[in-house]
Amino acid sequence: MDNIKIGNIIIGNSQKPFVIAEMSGNHNQSLERALQLVDAAAAAGAHALKLQTYTADTITMKGAYTINDPKSLWNGKELHDLYKEAYTPWEWHKAIFDRAKEKGMIAFSSPFDETAVDFLETLNVPLYKIASFENTHHPLLIKVAKTGKPVIVSTGVSSAEDVAESVKVLRDAGCKELILLKCTSTYPATPENTNLNTIPHLAKLHNCIIGLSDHTMGIGASVAAVALGARIIEKHFTLRRADGGVDSAFSLEPEELKALVIETERAFLALGKVQIGIQESESKSVFFKRSIYVAEDIKAGDIFSEKNIRVIRPGDGLHPRFYLGLLGKKAKKDHKKGTPLTPEALN
Repeated sequence: MDNIKIGNIIIGNSQKPFVIAEMSGNHNQSLERALQLVDAAAAAGAHALKLQTYTADTITMKGAYTINDPKSLWNGKELHDLYKEAYTPWEWHKAIFDRAKEKGMIAFSSPFDETAVDFLETLNVPLYKIASFENTHHPLLIKVAKTGKPVIVSTGVSSAEDVAESVKVLRDAGCKELILLKCTSTYPATPENTNLNTIPHLAKLHNCIIGLSDHTMGIGASVAAVALGARIIEKHFTLRRADGGVDSAFSLEPEELKALVIETERAFLALGKVQIGIQESESKSVFFKRSIYVAEDIKAGDIFSEKNIRVIRPGDGLHPRFYLGLLGKKAKKDHKKGTPLTPEALN
């Protein structure tokens, strides 16, 4: 797929990674904290700030389900209560988006139902993100596609058939600019279940830009993903994990977010091209490779031996490839200790 232009930023395979800071519920129901999170994301160098747009009632209903998983961060909580705690009040969106734009970031959101899309359209968001748990919600996909804006889709908790069907639904409904994110929807995810080798496979299969929605701890998986072709990295972030919050345990702190931006860009720049041979930047370093030097004074007629010639630095003398062939041969002229052996010694 060709590059996707959003504002003054271009996303594409030949472009530096686009880093999305996902606020999620880490505002802990404080608008002041939410704005602090925006400022921290901007200071860390994130390119975009993302929210999630839903209410507890647009996702579930009271009494529908209580989480019963000792391994879950949210064990024992009713789904409705969890989403009530985690959601970002819709009346905050404009203030948060405006602050992000003031700081030079792109601001957008993940809608969780069609009413959220209608609301986000009033704020003129430049693109949409479909969360993994909503990627088979075909009415939502169609609604988003019909806005004509770029769409990012996370592929967690989905079969290959699910992803292919969702891609078709989006494209048939008019989505022309599509990005897929490899995602493992466990919180936190582990390196072992992240399976980054899926990234080039997705790119080839669906002919689109690929990224990573990363729920692992740290930044290692994201950096590795860039080497495999990811050009968007999405990470949850918070001010301090110790502050608590629904996603705080697997969220990056500001210093880590800054490191993510720096190291994913370094990974991208390091990819370069296929290069074998001495680069221009290495030309001065060639001098410091080894060559054959005279280790003891040699008179004409003396035999070259391991005692009187050595392979050392710098590279002023004969190439080391000639060393073994010289051993046992007679010197045709005098050679002074500490001087490089010259090609004349081979004649």
